[in-house]
Amino acid sequence: MAARILVAQGGGPTAVINQSLVGVVQEARRHGLSVYGAVHGVRGILNEDLLDLSQETTAQLERVAATPASALGSTRDKPDAAYCAQILAVLQAHQISQFYYIGGNDSSDTVRIVAEQAAAAGYPLRAIHIPKTIDNDLVGNDHTPGYPSAARFVAQAFAGADLDNAALPGVYVGVVMGRHAGFLTAAAAGLQQHPDQGPHLVYLPERTFDTARFLADVQAVYSRLGRCVIAVSEGIHDASGAPIITQLSSQVERDAHGNVQLSGTGALADLLCDTIKAKLGIKRVRGDTFGYLQRSFLGCVSEVDQREAREVGERAVQFAQGGAERGSVALRRTGDYCSEIVLQPLEAVAAKTRVMEDALINAEGNHVTEAFRAYLRPLLGSALPERAGLRAPRLPKLLAR
Repeated sequence: MAARILVAQGGGPTAVINQSLVGVVQEARRHGLSVYGAVHGVRGILNEDLLDLSQETTAQLERVAATPASALGSTRDKPDAAYCAQILAVLQAHQISQFYYIGGNDSSDTVRIVAEQAAAAGYPLRAIHIPKTIDNDLVGNDHTPGYPSAARFVAQAFAGADLDNAALPGVYVGVVMGRHAGFLTAAAAGLQQHPDQGPHLVYLPERTFDTARFLADVQAVYSRLGRCVIAVSEGIHDASGAPIITQLSSQVERDAHGNVQLSGTGALADLLCDTIKAKLGIKRVRGDTFGYLQRSFLGCVSEVDQREAREVGERAVQFAQGGAERGSVALRRTGDYCSEIVLQPLEAVAAKTRVMEDALINAEGNHVTEAFRAYLRPLLGSALPERAGLRAPRLPKLLAR
């Protein structure tokens, strides 16, 4: 077998996915391996659209590592057995001995299928999945590269929205990505220093969303503070599991896989705002949908995330060079704060979804706990912005009114 490896990136981009890519390339070159990169993930493998990353300069690779989004390009393709058989045929044709796929749940399942097919065909392939997702929903990981930086963006954005809302009081609704796991939405509370600061309410897909209770929560906060900042996961659903957006709107879009389209639309924020206005009679109600902004925002990155994203790429190559034939790299927390990198079986993570543990969500289901704040705090990185308010005393009123 030629000493050739192939690396690809799949799924949604992140602020640090290129750190993992460069970690693979640099570590592989240290071992004398030739490195190919697939353009636009597994679709690029099928099309034999490959780059020779062995020819890239170290200086350029380091510039790429510090740049958000997927430098190789990505794909939303979800390969089945027939698709993976074509992937294997390309790997065989190019005499690829090691395959690395940087991605989330679906990417890990692709690696599993390709590895099984290679074994069945007697082809000596080492196949390693490298974790990546802002959703933080990979089983067996304390957290996933990409999440800390996206969480930092969400925390800072909500802190800014709260300052804006305090200046011009009203109700603000921010909708954050997360179909099944609420980790990213929960990060909205990352810079909240006391209960009077927003977000005052946080709604996650791990709990059933009841519109009547939601309105009661909003009214309670608004009555107490004269304003209310709300973080909502795009994946909130009713007791039957149906997305709330399907309750509030008769027209919903679906993606290529038949799932209700949650991202790329501001419908949920608009519908929740309209409901608040209609039912509570509050006039100043505004909503935003964060959408793609939270994934690859330039200049908002956690240095912890950068370091760990590079390390999982490096360790993936080291695991393979050490004899591992297949597996999924995982981050585990040890102490406060340290992490270790392990290789877990592909079957442990492939096509599975981790959700927020009960201890991280408050009993009312409308906010996070201190346990979540302790979990999130070291991931956000250092040099976080501070917010301050005026403390000067008010003058007494002189005119009778």
